[in-house]
Amino acid sequence: MKEKFKNYLNNDHKFDKATLLGIICLIIVISGIFGWLYEFIFYFFNSGMKQFYWRGGNFLPWINIYAIGAVTIFFLTYKKRKHPLYIFLISVVASGILEYIGGWYMENINTVKCWDYNKEILNFGNINGYVCLRSVLIFGISSLLLMYIIVPLCFYLATHLNKKLFLIISYTLCFIFLADELYNLIFANLFSLPRASTIYKKLGFKYLYF
Repeated sequence: MKEKFKNYLNNDHKFDKATLLGIICLIIVISGIFGWLYEFIFYFFNSGMKQFYWRGGNFLPWINIYAIGAVTIFFLTYKKRKHPLYIFLISVVASGILEYIGGWYMENINTVKCWDYNKEILNFGNINGYVCLRSVLIFGISSLLLMYIIVPLCFYLATHLNKKLFLIISYTLCFIFLADELYNLIFANLFSLPRASTIYKKLGFKYLYF
């Protein structure tokens, strides 16, 4: 395992376009699930450990902004993977910018307040409710997990699994999660179909609204 990690750090990995896309697909799936788990746990503590909330607007446990952030960080920091401090600092800045823009866009363009750090615990450094010090530090730490655990794992799978099998698994998983996202984000509104939040609320799931 140690030798494999050294190989990840020291060698310039060159994948064909199909395999690289498969790796990105896995990053999208894993990071979106990670984000959902983080928010599921955090908002349980934020509620005083009284209530679990389903976060995100999809049927599956996946949140898109974490996937967007992970892919962004991957491309921004991969060539500097030998320098964890660089990865951490770039990730803190990039995730803060992404989170602020995302929060502002959702509130001012889509008229939906998806998060509000004014109403959360540990919100030091809060800027307009869109970003705070706690959030960007956690994203910085998460980026280290991404670049030193998740990406090496994806590389390992890409090089050790049969290529066709790897592509089928990665593409299919990503398609399922993105189809869920597109349905709830676009098609449910266009065709007046029930969204995941509507169905889950009827089933007794708790959603968090600010």
